Amino acid sequence: MCFGPVVNWLFRKSAAAYAMTSTLKSLRALSDPTRLRIVALLERDELSVNELQEVTRMGQSRISTHLGLLQDARLVRSRRDGKRTFYRLDAQAESAAREFIQLALRGARELPEGGSDQINLKRILARRHEQERVFFNQVAGRFDRVYGPGRSWQAFGHLLLRILPPLDVADLGSGEGLLSELLARRCRRVIAVDNSEKIVAFGARKAKKNGLKNLEFRRGDLQEPPIDSTSVDLVILSQALHHAEEPGKAVAGAHRILRPGGQIMILDLLKHGFEQAHELYGDRWLGFAESDLHRWLESAGFKQVEISVVAREEAPPHFQTVLAGGAK
Repeated sequence: MCFGPVVNWLFRKSAAAYAMTSTLKSLRALSDPTRLRIVALLERDELSVNELQEVTRMGQSRISTHLGLLQDARLVRSRRDGKRTFYRLDAQAESAAREFIQLALRGARELPEGGSDQINLKRILARRHEQERVFFNQVAGRFDRVYGPGRSWQAFGHLLLRILPPLDVADLGSGEGLLSELLARRCRRVIAVDNSEKIVAFGARKAKKNGLKNLEFRRGDLQEPPIDSTSVDLVILSQALHHAEEPGKAVAGAHRILRPGGQIMILDLLKHGFEQAHELYGDRWLGFAESDLHRWLESAGFKQVEISVVAREEAPPHFQTVLAGGAK
């Protein structure tokens, strides 16, 4: 008996079944919007799970599950680098899989999160090349783990103040002026702006009492600061932007008053869901996404935009502080 035709038939049937299984796996893998977002993020470069978390603001287990499905469908590949695993689109994927990837990229562009994902991705890829930032994060991560007599953030703050150059500074949304007072002890001139008449009067009295002749309090809106154009070297918005009616307008106002080469520094809350902040603290905005800050800074004309999360509170609701900066 000749088994050749039977073997050929079985082979063709197995190949067809495999192709069908592969197609179905790809279709299933790309049926979820989150996985479309991940495919789009991996188009430019490989990313680690932590980097994907930072872009999408999703939990590690959720990201890993989605990556596992994409990898099982042979759309994504991974490699180990020390303790981290990096993922990328499979450049050696079969032609059918490559077609699915192109369809996924088209679908991802139609998702509402697509724009902010790409802004966050740009920020993260740029940060990879900033070795000083990586070093700082490593040092900061060790700081609270190992006790050392006399080491504190308060002491480090005073040290950093001592090395500040003689700058003209605008502290927008200054409140009673705690930061302004510290800066005035080292800077050439500090202008503190707040919209409360009582707070401005209080800050002015305190500055006079402490002999800080280079600290001036002015009443005004941080969106249209009462400061001459191109007259300061540094603008600070410390936990103030979430009180602005139009945050983008406040960032543009900061750009106006800065001299060429001047810098803006924004300390504010990362976007959160603690609704009680409206009533408890009078917050207009519940923090900001990094992508929003990045967009406002670039729209205002700032260059060299850098944004990162620099602190996280241990107690609920676990507020996180984001630091954003740029140069005019």
